[in-house]
Amino acid sequence: MLLGVKVVIAKSFERIHRSNLIGMGVLPVEFERGQDAASLGLTGTEVFEVDGIAAGLAPKKRLTVRAGDKTFTVVARVDTPQEVEYLAHGGILSYVLRHRAAAALAAK
Repeated sequence: MLLGVKVVIAKSFERIHRSNLIGMGVLPVEFERGQDAASLGLTGTEVFEVDGIAAGLAPKKRLTVRAGDKTFTVVARVDTPQEVEYLAHGGILSYVLRHRAAAALAAK
């Protein structure tokens, strides 16, 4: 988690930025086509709640966001099952460390 950030919402992501967020354990999500902060009347001062993550992630899963009195749908930009695994472990570093520790214990 990066400074407490768990989710980043944007209109779109460059491939490398999306990948870097996932590597740090941050879920990138995109507004649905034709929507953005302005069209939804968001100011950035709202408290955002994202529903649907606890039920498990899947590539391109739709999630519901509540921001103040507004509710809208976003698309999780997790594109592969491997990226789902990285996020489940809190990022690629945690994923690698856990797998190396498990392999070391299994070798004993």
